[in-house]
Amino acid sequence: MTDLAKPRYTGEFTPKLATIFAEGYGFRELRADAVAGLTVAIVALPLSMGIAIASGVSPERGLYSAIVGGFLVSALGGSRFQVGGPAGAFIVLVAATGAQHGIDGLLLATMLSGLLLTIGGLLRLGSLIRHVPHAVTVGFTAAIAVVITASQLRDLAGLRLSGPEPGALAPKLVVLAQALPTANLVALGLGAGCIAVALAVRRWRPAWPALLIGVVLATLAAVLLHLDVETIGSRFGGIPSGLLMPQLPIVTLAKVLDILPAAAAFTLLGGIESLLSATVADGMSGRRHRSNIELVAQGVANMGAALFGGISVTGTIARTATNVRAGAKGPVAGMLHSLILLGFMMLAAPLAAYVPLSALAGMLVVVGWNMAERAEFARLLRVSWRTALVLLATFGLTLARDLITGISAGCLLAALFAGEARLRTRRA
Repeated sequence: MTDLAKPRYTGEFTPKLATIFAEGYGFRELRADAVAGLTVAIVALPLSMGIAIASGVSPERGLYSAIVGGFLVSALGGSRFQVGGPAGAFIVLVAATGAQHGIDGLLLATMLSGLLLTIGGLLRLGSLIRHVPHAVTVGFTAAIAVVITASQLRDLAGLRLSGPEPGALAPKLVVLAQALPTANLVALGLGAGCIAVALAVRRWRPAWPALLIGVVLATLAAVLLHLDVETIGSRFGGIPSGLLMPQLPIVTLAKVLDILPAAAAFTLLGGIESLLSATVADGMSGRRHRSNIELVAQGVANMGAALFGGISVTGTIARTATNVRAGAKGPVAGMLHSLILLGFMMLAAPLAAYVPLSALAGMLVVVGWNMAERAEFARLLRVSWRTALVLLATFGLTLARDLITGISAGCLLAALFAGEARLRTRRA
């Protein structure tokens, strides 16, 4: 068969997995993907459990998302290097939805958002999401980083609250401040030590899994020194040794209408986050992703994760960047990362019971610190007063109200300023 007669597998709805197999995939590529998949799994293991706990659900639900959702994102997606799983950006939305609608409502919202993402991809809306203004993206990302950090203060310091922890930022900080006398200094020291180790490793040995090293050392210290701190085992009783059987959440018209706003928020954030992550991978690798099939894959992944009891799935920048740096050749690396996590659940799940919650909280504080693009935030403030206003409106309203309000206000302001600029140009 001549080159002209060969199928090209380059259509906008063709998964990248089909493309790399058409190009030729052998043992050399598989070996590179296996190394990258193992590297990403080491990063994803503590992150998936920590994000789930911060989202108000049990840690295994984060692993379900990384295993089922992560596998589907890589197998069906439009990026060679995208790695899917639970993301820190979703912590606030998942926690609020779970608190208001319960776990069954949360699973239904995740499944419905998956359906909306799939429809959006089929309608070729991926290219539209990529045009969200940069200042809006930086603004809501910085706000989410602040909220993630605030959400970890309770477990980081081992605080004991007399009632439920508020979801809104300002009341949360008031309640946490009132609970300061109940702080567990041992837990705080363990969490702070985890942060210090992670930051030190990241600075001096950037190729090493800094977050995992911090959590492992904190766990060893807690076990060997018999420290009085809360662990995954003491709060959740450990994690199961495998996946749940797939099960549909309860679906009624009234429940769908009730959960629709949360599902819409999941859809918007998931679309932006996943395509932003794919764009980062493009910049690191020199490749180009297919945005519409990527949205379809994200949608299928969310529906699949919800069937197995998982929370929201999206492409994650940290894990995707790790995948590229580890030398991945294609989507097989992301698929292997999911299978390795499944292997951990099946063979070593009891070990997770010893992980201190303060260590996981410290790990997520580092995630929040890394997520906030501080230098870029400061740069955008100096670009122009219009850019600064878009940035600050998105940042402030996301903190004060919610993500949808912040993104909507930022995009509206940016559109108004863009229209004003075009009008001035025509008059000139």
